[in-house]
Amino acid sequence: MKRVIVFDLDDTLYDEMTFVISGFQAVARFLEEELSLPSAECLELMMTVLRAQGRGRVFDEVLAQYGVKTSKLVRRCLVTYRSHKPDIRLYDDAVRCLARISHLPIYIVTDGNKHVQESKLKALGLYDDPRIKRCYITRRFGIRHEKPSPYCFLQICQTENVAPQQVVYIGDNPHKDFVGIKPLGFRTARLLRGSYAHIRKPEAYEADRQWHSLDEFEESVVFHY
Repeated sequence: MKRVIVFDLDDTLYDEMTFVISGFQAVARFLEEELSLPSAECLELMMTVLRAQGRGRVFDEVLAQYGVKTSKLVRRCLVTYRSHKPDIRLYDDAVRCLARISHLPIYIVTDGNKHVQESKLKALGLYDDPRIKRCYITRRFGIRHEKPSPYCFLQICQTENVAPQQVVYIGDNPHKDFVGIKPLGFRTARLLRGSYAHIRKPEAYEADRQWHSLDEFEESVVFHY
């Protein structure tokens, strides 16, 4: 039976926090160059706001604390963050897993800003990796086709001429990664790491299997439960 593997990106194949820190560093450099604000202090403040409030208003809060906040400057910080060249790398277990399953068709399905996700994929060397048949950035097909929509997964089935039961999707976010595709028969596995590692959801939202590492992936097992 033909088998197809689909991966999420953020916190599945690499540590998303490394992208956040890389972006904050770029913004801190921008603020030093543009406003002579101390970059190290700006970075430390961004991290403090992030830990206390989450990502939503980090730049607003930092600029406000320096007394320089304007909507234009917030936008410039956001553009700098989104357009910077990320300093990120694959998890070690992801490197091992991709090598181990290179004989299978491999796809990536990821949500988020299409330019940001593309820059991540390129920085990780995945966009042109010959082992990856295609990277689906869901927002390229419209926000309505972001997860939990099964749209991109069904596109993969059509391309590979397989049934959903022949596809396993590996992700980390139980809020949206699995609930849209499980009813269709897709096989699912959740990595318990990243910012959602502690989240527990009703059965409909949870994956069929849970792993702490991609080293736990066994082709012979995942397609026979």
